[in-house]
Amino acid sequence: MSLRRKLLLVALCTLALPVAGWLYVRQMEELLRSGQAQALTASAGAIARSVVLGGQLPAQVRLALARVESAADAWQSPPGCVPVLQLDGLDAGLLDAPLGRIDARAGAAAAAAITRTVALALAGEIAAIVTAPIHKGALAAAGVPYPGHTEMLQALCAPAGAPPPVRMMLANDELRTVLVTIHQSLRSAIDAVTFDAVLETIRIAHRSAARWGQPAPRIAVAGLNPHAGEGGLFGDEEIRIIGPAVQAARAEGIDARGPFAPDTVFMRARASADHPGEFDIVVAMTHDHGLIPVKYLGVEHGVNVTLGLPFVRTSPDHGTAFDLAGTGRADASSLRAALQMARRLSAG
Repeated sequence: MSLRRKLLLVALCTLALPVAGWLYVRQMEELLRSGQAQALTASAGAIARSVVLGGQLPAQVRLALARVESAADAWQSPPGCVPVLQLDGLDAGLLDAPLGRIDARAGAAAAAAITRTVALALAGEIAAIVTAPIHKGALAAAGVPYPGHTEMLQALCAPAGAPPPVRMMLANDELRTVLVTIHQSLRSAIDAVTFDAVLETIRIAHRSAARWGQPAPRIAVAGLNPHAGEGGLFGDEEIRIIGPAVQAARAEGIDARGPFAPDTVFMRARASADHPGEFDIVVAMTHDHGLIPVKYLGVEHGVNVTLGLPFVRTSPDHGTAFDLAGTGRADASSLRAALQMARRLSAG
């Protein structure tokens, strides 16, 4: 073979090496993508089990997940994939937990997810928290010493000190209600309606309103008793406790008014197309006093917001709906509203 042909052969081999390397890399990438797709499909099937019995998704539903190692990695997830931050240490039998029933394994997993998420929020890695409903019975079965989200979030924000004062607000496009008392018996809730509790609730509502663009909100304070006590005929909490708290708030420059009869103040505050609403926020003394009016306007539109935390937290205004577990009939409207609210509030 002549020298010319030998040089040509060497040159061709040299050119072929990058091509061969490129083909090898492409083949390996295809294999890795195939393995990742199988893993994501398996994960999607496991999560889908919580919404469709038997782990089978309807033919029109396609759920793709991308496991991420940190919150920041979510931005790098492939288009169309839901980024999932996997929790370590969950019960190995969690996926065997029955649908629509209280189970300690599910309660423990929910508590672990809340704890991890709060740590991310306190570290500044995420802008807001949107929580799905949890079953308080499952939390109790797992030995979690909190009756609900609000109390747990409050405690996790101050592991070594006094927890920040927080309040529950339920809101939709027409009405916002902030509660003085939440998850306790009605008998004990009445005892918990104190001057300090009412005044702190008014203060928290006033400060928090700036997040949605109302630095000087008009706050109506509902009474505890029928007709707001009717001048002491039906109870004197309005005279001894609620009224003085309203006056103290006004002395601080807060536009608080009341106490008003709790059976009519919500109608006055409701903002609709033909009624602008006399107030921006209603402060209610007990859980059902404040939440029934908002939920009556439509559970699918309501959002639960925890006021007073060092981060934004929202959730749907409904419960776990065990009767719908596995049926595919759950309505996600309130969850979508909670996501939208969290985005608005975290944007300042």
